[in-house]
Amino acid sequence: MPHHRLDFNVNANSFGVLLFFLTLTICFISGCAPKEEGPDNVAKVIGSMTDSLPIISLPEDADPEAPDWKGVDLDPKSPVKPSYPAEEAKQFLLPEGYHIDYVLTEPQIEQPGAISFDGNGRMYVLELRTYMLTADSDGTLEPVSRISRWEDKNNDGVYETGTTFLDSLIFPRFVLPYGKDCILTMESDADNVYKYTDTDGDGVADKKEFFTNKYGRSGNVEHQQAFMYWGMDNWLYSTVNAFRVKETPGGVIREKTGYNRAQWGITHDDDGKLWFQGGASGVPSYFQFPIHYGTFKVENQFAEGFEVPWGAPVKIADMQGGMDEVRQPDGSLNRVTGSAGNDIYRGDRLPRELYGQLFYGEPVARIVRQIKPVVSEGLTTLHNVYQEDKSEFLRSTDPLFRPVDMVTAPDGTLYVADMYHGIIQEGQWAQKGTYLRTKIEQYQLDKVIGLGRIWRITHEGNERDKTQPRMFDESPADLVRHLEHPNGWWRDKAQQLIVLSQDRSVVPELEKMVRESKNLLARFHALWSLEGLGALDKVLVGQLLKDQNPRMRIQAIRVSESLYKDGDKQLAKNYSLLMKDTNTDVAMQAMLTANLLKIPSLRDDVTKLMASNSAKGIQVLGEQILNPVEIRGWMVDKGPELTASQQEAMERGSIIFNELCVQCHGLDGTGTPLGNGTVMAPPLTGSPRVQSHPEYVIKTLLHGLEGPLDGKTYPGSIMVGMGDQSDGWIADIASYIRLNLTNEASIISPEQVSEVRLKSKAKIGPYQYHELLASVPQNIAPSDRWKVTASHTAPTRIGGTDSPSSAFNFEGWTTGETQKKGMWFQIEFPEARTISEIHFNSPPKRRGNYRDRIPPFQSYPRSYDLQVSLDGANWNTIKTGKSDSADTILSFEPNKTKFLRIVLTDDIEEEGEIPWSMRQMKIFGLLQNEKLLN
Repeated sequence: MPHHRLDFNVNANSFGVLLFFLTLTICFISGCAPKEEGPDNVAKVIGSMTDSLPIISLPEDADPEAPDWKGVDLDPKSPVKPSYPAEEAKQFLLPEGYHIDYVLTEPQIEQPGAISFDGNGRMYVLELRTYMLTADSDGTLEPVSRISRWEDKNNDGVYETGTTFLDSLIFPRFVLPYGKDCILTMESDADNVYKYTDTDGDGVADKKEFFTNKYGRSGNVEHQQAFMYWGMDNWLYSTVNAFRVKETPGGVIREKTGYNRAQWGITHDDDGKLWFQGGASGVPSYFQFPIHYGTFKVENQFAEGFEVPWGAPVKIADMQGGMDEVRQPDGSLNRVTGSAGNDIYRGDRLPRELYGQLFYGEPVARIVRQIKPVVSEGLTTLHNVYQEDKSEFLRSTDPLFRPVDMVTAPDGTLYVADMYHGIIQEGQWAQKGTYLRTKIEQYQLDKVIGLGRIWRITHEGNERDKTQPRMFDESPADLVRHLEHPNGWWRDKAQQLIVLSQDRSVVPELEKMVRESKNLLARFHALWSLEGLGALDKVLVGQLLKDQNPRMRIQAIRVSESLYKDGDKQLAKNYSLLMKDTNTDVAMQAMLTANLLKIPSLRDDVTKLMASNSAKGIQVLGEQILNPVEIRGWMVDKGPELTASQQEAMERGSIIFNELCVQCHGLDGTGTPLGNGTVMAPPLTGSPRVQSHPEYVIKTLLHGLEGPLDGKTYPGSIMVGMGDQSDGWIADIASYIRLNLTNEASIISPEQVSEVRLKSKAKIGPYQYHELLASVPQNIAPSDRWKVTASHTAPTRIGGTDSPSSAFNFEGWTTGETQKKGMWFQIEFPEARTISEIHFNSPPKRRGNYRDRIPPFQSYPRSYDLQVSLDGANWNTIKTGKSDSADTILSFEPNKTKFLRIVLTDDIEEEGEIPWSMRQMKIFGLLQNEKLLN
């Protein structure tokens, strides 16, 4: 049995800690179990339960013969009560020789959703403290979740020292360690990713920096993006989002990818291929090819019977799908229905046969599954290793075991994050009258909250690696040596820190490792480290394209894509030649790369390859490359529809960009490379500046821009003004830049250009950056110091917040009842400030069932007055208007105000209930000493 960890608050006074230690010592000596009283979360949960047996009956409208209800056991039941960690450990079922021990539990952590490690081996825990606290998911978006950081300072295997690295979060989506004392994360219903840093070494983040935007979405918390993940190719990926981002010397850039259709989990194998984890599907979502090549459809990816889970008897049958998904008589799940967290095990302290195999959790079935990938003719089929035994790698008879994440740890073992929770289905699917709600109430599952454990899986005869990482104290040269480590975690983290350091002094050593190392995986990581440092050598890559090892040839093809994008178009000949490679996997990789880069001979090359190579993978890929079919993403917005004239403007803008702008800004907008990690001009790709207020781009094009940009100087430091061009010409190129190069902003009309030209006609010569910012309306970041109120506010979705401040995020605000004269929405700033523009979106609302095909109603305000006031008593109307589309832009002369109010001026005359709604509201004003999003 694992030893009991010391549960204490790191801020407790010394007497309290001493007393608690003495109590535990007595407990150990006597062999007693922890008492069900005191500060322990388990005792609190048990104390909230009642042993009275609930009376359960079918809902009035339920059909007892329906699959959901037929045969359901409605007899009164005792509540499912949580076990202490040592007791839960006894209920795990593992293959012979394996052991499981807890390394961190409640009360130190609550409801862990994901874990990750930084370069010193410290474990960050994403604590989703608001997940399913009630059966109706009340309070899901309350700002009480956190990211904590834990250390095993005495190296006994238990993480005893921790801090709350980041607190008061709204259901955070991920935690990605990003260098020393630094993480990337974002919140639910938000759009921005931020970098948080602990600058004074106290274990608490005290610095917040903008990292990238247009990253999020709204809606059910189970359907939003998650798991920002550093791939071996140095790009950052996430679930749901069909793009990847990367920080470069010129800023964070973005590229489109295929649709991964994942929800909660990303991992990668030794060759850098990403494996995405589905959610409701209960199976891996995309894994055949690297996602940045697009989404390709492959049939029969799973072995027969793969979707059947073999969990241990849990008896309670709490399956959202009803009795049709329950295996009788043990009450376990008979078809996978949810999955969460995944890991390609690449450690060195478990049996060798586990290396390279996929592990993921099915929290509804209470299992961790081990998957063996079998590759044949270039295509992968997944097999459940324990299917013939009707078993799984890890099972539990404890109904509260909820495996939601797993990782290869620095010590070479496998860690499992167990939310240890009563309900594992969001409230939208557990409403009153449903089968699942009946089961929740029957066993009082809604009472089991606020717990959570992290487990370590080991194997007898192979002790965990007790070497504690200290990468933040090591030089880049020291990090290079870790690229040969047998544990993939060490290799991945060393590469990440080498790239983040941007220290090019290690380039010779990396090149030597690529050429001479006997360790193939070290060669891979050294090569991608060179790519991340902007130090790829064309000659070296050319040699690797002819390497004896086909896996190395594949890596060379992938890494060469960076050189091709930088202008080395001669590589197209190599791709054509490599499509004739005798190794099917190499030929497929050449085909994927050639398709991604759209080399001139693509169709001819692919046609010839399909005629000469009958491998199934070649045929599947080739057919879809030659005859592409539009594949829509799951929960992905289609984006703005452009009119025919706007499409023509895009085409004209594309010609201008490729004839003129690429000279400095590069073919893909990331900046023309000059070597040594520098580029000729600032990147336009995914640029917050380009996507900000339209005046920024228009004024830059009209008058030019010179000098440092955000403190960075570029060789091409002068952007020449083009004011002699027509308004239409300026509008075309500005619109192209704002809607392409992975940017997602609004189109610009010639009329807008004319207006800005007139307003800035007194400007002589190019702008300095600070001067340009001061002249352009800036997006004022909402602050909790703002007081946002409304005359009417309806509750939002289940678990949402009932607040007008939701108008500033994806969740949105609505009156909840039909628009009528006198309704108002108001913002009170902490001090008077100058504003000049307001943007907001009023999304269409569906009427009835979507099958009825009734047109949705439009929720924009029909008629309104925009009013300002310095004291909240005396108001001045500065604009009167009528909206006629979902996107509303209110522009006006700069006005200094402390209060801002929109008031409806007429009752609505349309039939039906037409409420007023607003979301993604942005307030623009002049630059001043309040934080702005530039």
